[in-house]
Amino acid sequence: MYAVIETGGKQYRVEPGDVIDVELLAEARDDAEDKEVKISFERVLMVSSDKGVQVGSPTVAGAKVTGVKVAAIRGPKIDVFKMKRRKGYRSHNGHRQDLHRVRIDKIQG
Repeated sequence: MYAVIETGGKQYRVEPGDVIDVELLAEARDDAEDKEVKISFERVLMVSSDKGVQVGSPTVAGAKVTGVKVAAIRGPKIDVFKMKRRKGYRSHNGHRQDLHRVRIDKIQG
């Protein structure tokens, strides 16, 4: 059984037991890092089970994916380098995106 969910403007194919890195979630933001927070994804675009495949338009009615926030992490560093030739202009910046690591527990639908 698997599902396709949408969060943070991206789509993820998930199965129970998968661990995914998603954009920061509002319901998972808190100061206690050691506390596990339950998360539910309501925007389920597709569900595949032994009964068959359900494709939503745009979402599957009544489907829900639940999981647990495992950690708050930072993504890989992205180098941003800008340059204009013959003008002496150079700009070098870096960026690391804040992410939540989520373990998928159950798919309903």
